[in-house]
Formats: sequence, C-alpha cells, structure tokens
Amino acid sequence: MKMNGEKRLFLTLLVTMAILTAELVGGYLSNSLALLSDAGHMVTDALAIALGLVAARISRKPSDEHATYGYHRVGVLAALINGLSLLVIAVLIFYESYERLMAPPLINIPVMLGVAFLGLVGNIVMALILGMSHEDLNIKSVWLHVLGDTLSSVGVIVSGIVIYFTGWIYADPITGVLIGCIIILGGIRLVRDTLSIFLVLTPKGFSVEALTKKIAAIAEVKDVHDVHLWSIAHNHIAFSAHVLLSDRTLSEADITKKNIEHVLKENGIAHSSLQIECTTCGNNGLYCRIEPDEDEEGHHH
Repeated sequence: MKMNGEKRLFLTLLVTMAILTAELVGGYLSNSLALLSDAGHMVTDALAIALGLVAARISRKPSDEHATYGYHRVGVLAALINGLSLLVIAVLIFYESYERLMAPPLINIPVMLGVAFLGLVGNIVMALILGMSHEDLNIKSVWLHVLGDTLSSVGVIVSGIVIYFTGWIYADPITGVLIGCIIILGGIRLVRDTLSIFLVLTPKGFSVEALTKKIAAIAEVKDVHDVHLWSIAHNHIAFSAHVLLSDRTLSEADITKKNIEHVLKENGIAHSSLQIECTTCGNNGLYCRIEPDEDEEGHHH
C-alpha cells in the first residue's frame, strides 16, 4: 500500500527521534563532540520534519475571510524560525569545537562508532521511507535534510576510525566543525529562501522580463505593464499585470485572457490576476502608473 506524504513524514519523524535520543546518550557517554554535533543536526531535522507535517496539514485548509491567500505562510514562518535555529546550533558547535581543540578530552571510541553506525542505518531507512522521487517539494526538503544527516553520520564514523587507529583525537572536533559547516550552509539557504518570500521578491528561476515578452508576443496584446511576480508560499507563485489590448469585444478579450493564462501555466504559474485595459498607460515600462486624464488634471489644479 502506497503511503501518502503525511504518513511518510510521520514515520520519518519517529525514526529521527529514535536516532536523536541514541546520539545524545551516546555522545554524552563517549564524550564525542562529532556525535553530539550530529545530534544537534538531528534536532533541526526533527523540527524540519515536524514543520513538513504541519505544512502538509495546513496546506489543505481552505482560504477564508481571515486569510484570503490561505494559510501557506504559517509554514514559511516556521521554516524561517527553523533556519535561524540552525545558525544558532552551528555557532554553538563551533564554540565547543574551539574549546576541544584547545583541550581535547578522552573519547570512548567503541560507543561513538556503535551509535554513529546505528545513526547511519537509521538515516538510510528514512531515505527509503521518503523515496527517491519527490513531486512534493515539502518532502524533498526533508529528504535533503536526511541526506545531510547521512553525510554527518559518515563523518562521525570516519573520525572515530581515525582516532581508533592513529590516536589523533583532534579528528573529533575537526569533524564537529565540518558538520557545523553543513548545518550553517543549510540554515543560510533556508533563511534566504524564506526571507525572499516575506520580502515579496521575484521567485528564483523566474524572469519578469521574459514572461512579459511572451505575453506581449500574443497578437492582440499591445502592451503589458504594472507587472508583479511573487511567492505566496514555497512553490506557490502568483502573477498580476495590466494588459492593454487592441479594440476587441468582451468575448474576444476573454479568449486572449485565457491564452495569456495558458502561457503563464506553461511557465509554472497557476495563480494569476490580469486586468484587461483599452486605455494607454502613461509610462510604457513594466512598473508604471496610469496618467490622469485632462479632466482629472483640471480638477486637481
């Protein structure tokens, strides 16, 4: 029986919590910073998976009078908090790594390797639960977290083997720093992506100019202006514009409007608001204002 996205995320969360508990206990008993750093990474992954569950549920909630665009940005806000927490955890790992580089402690290698190996197996199980094909970007983002955990577990195992055979205990804090770098890169990327949504920036991979040119290439379109392209939430793109048409009947204008919507859908934009006009815009640019007519100017003066 094929599991839906929520069930896969829930099972992944259960495995994550089990690995997190084992790594926290194992890191404390073995005195391994690399293992504790990986546990810190698992905390953020648990948050990310929980966020994915919440987002999956909230995305089904219809828009209402309190949220006409829906509740998608609740998940985006949680993602921003999650990204900031990643940065905080990375800074704490860097600080502890510095302390251990100055005074390296003794490490219980068998416990460290045993727990790290269990963590690696758990991460592989989570990757299998989530699958390799991801039409849902929400699940894909969790899968990328799991991939980062898998690399972290490999790093802990490698550092443990290095210490076991060479006695070079600096491998532990150095691995902690490397894991911290993985965490901070993921955190920066997450904060950047969520802030771009809140700041209503043009979504990555989209070009306002290219879209405008495609619309303007339609025979009946004379001009496209007052163009806006933004993300309501991750992978939920919205587009609005004023479109100046040649003299047409309402039914003909509606056909042109549907053609424009078809062009937008082909370019990954399902939600659009188009204002069809037959008056000339005062400025022929993408972002212009409609000039007042002479009667309005006389009234203002």
